[in-house]
Amino acid sequence: MSCSNDGETYSQTPIDTGNQTAIYPLPPEQWMGETNPYYTSGYVGDVMPYFDNGKFNLFFLHDAKTKPAGEGFHDIHSFETSNFTEFDYNGRMIPYGTTDEPDFGVGTGSVVKVGNLYYFYYTGHNGIPSFLQNNPRESVLCATSTDLKTWTKVEDFKLTAPAGYYDFDFRDPHVFYNEEEGKYWMLMSTQTNPGRKAVVALFTTSDPSTNNWEVENPVYTTTSEENYLMLECADMFKMGSYWYLVFSENWSNYKGTRYRIANSPYGPWTTPETDRFDGEYLYAAKTATNGNERYLFGWTARKAPENNTGNKEWAGNLVIHELVQNTDGSLRVQQPESISSIFTNDVPLETAETFGSINQTNNTFALDGSSNKASVVFNSIKKSNEIAFDFSYDSVGESGILLNYENEGISAFNIAFEPENNRITAYNVIDGINQYVNHIPFSFSTDESYNITITTNEDVCVIYVNDTIAFSNRLYNTSGKQWAIYSNNAKVEFSNISLKNPY
Repeated sequence: MSCSNDGETYSQTPIDTGNQTAIYPLPPEQWMGETNPYYTSGYVGDVMPYFDNGKFNLFFLHDAKTKPAGEGFHDIHSFETSNFTEFDYNGRMIPYGTTDEPDFGVGTGSVVKVGNLYYFYYTGHNGIPSFLQNNPRESVLCATSTDLKTWTKVEDFKLTAPAGYYDFDFRDPHVFYNEEEGKYWMLMSTQTNPGRKAVVALFTTSDPSTNNWEVENPVYTTTSEENYLMLECADMFKMGSYWYLVFSENWSNYKGTRYRIANSPYGPWTTPETDRFDGEYLYAAKTATNGNERYLFGWTARKAPENNTGNKEWAGNLVIHELVQNTDGSLRVQQPESISSIFTNDVPLETAETFGSINQTNNTFALDGSSNKASVVFNSIKKSNEIAFDFSYDSVGESGILLNYENEGISAFNIAFEPENNRITAYNVIDGINQYVNHIPFSFSTDESYNITITTNEDVCVIYVNDTIAFSNRLYNTSGKQWAIYSNNAKVEFSNISLKNPY
């Protein structure tokens, strides 16, 4: 078994969609130029970033809105970008297989270059009962390319779970060259068998073309305190003197993409005080570097039905954070400079109405909601906005931002700052009642001021707090709606408020 160039070759010349300017992009409709509903529209699933020749190649699992019976799913497509605001859509890279092939469903993988050849290791998934009679549900498959656009499936390559691992869940290969070890490493998200304990398994080889992948001891095993069911979409990299392990889990009370720190790729791994980069609406995020900066690429979940009260669903829009290393080795996230830089059109801050005790000085508002709720309502925003301000508080209580503001706040999307709960929480406000959506842990202090940036584009909303954490949410029908700041049982200040639109 070797990653040679046998097998069928697939290349897709997309229709002329042009260069798409976007912040949180989706794949375009009619991407094959056909009327078959399978090809009309879709979402970005797990992102597999790879930097090459000055551009980020953002391979992703394409989740079609319409999936006809008998068709496979999650074929791999790609965007290409150098600035995270303009994306060339390259169409389908690797198609799904037939009902009797291991990649009837395609899962997450990664790209590595060896010599002049690119290897794409990806997950094959087939849960059809007739297939499972003689095959494991999940395996690792391979495709090769010389240009990152035309890929050849390697028909004689298939890596399945070795003894001691559960072949029903054996996915998300992440392959990279470990210079310190002088070998190629393949991380695998799987479970022990017996025991069903979530692990990041490790396979190594000195040369991928030989397929001499040897199983090693796992690099990470979930602890009894964590008790994660799976450690999905694992990623490992070194930054400075520290090693980092990134993975996503979707089964705890605090779902999302997490990371661990070590002085060695073998561990032992420590958990930072804040181990999530974002809330649970950002998932399956993996990293890539251009040699100077490292970025985190994930998807922010859509809802079904597609409205603010719908249920969180798999796949959505591509969202990108920049990763920055702190002096203690922990990581923080901030909005990429290239995204911030497009918001150059300052919009005058226009107050529509106020309620309660408000003290205004230019674009600074002190709200005293200690007796009665205080709020300031501003005029409507557009489809792409950047709202920025500094926030501080004198007394504990609830305060925050209301987007989609209607009927004097009886209907809204509430981004609540909750010092008593040590978190920032998103709620749908329906008939004046908060309905929980999502949250991110955050410790507030009356001794500090917090810089907050809220970026909205179409129906994605991303908040950055002190360039430390991000908080992504799905928010429909924001354009043309008013927004507000408020305080309830607290004294707070929103200072230096600015509203900007893209150039």
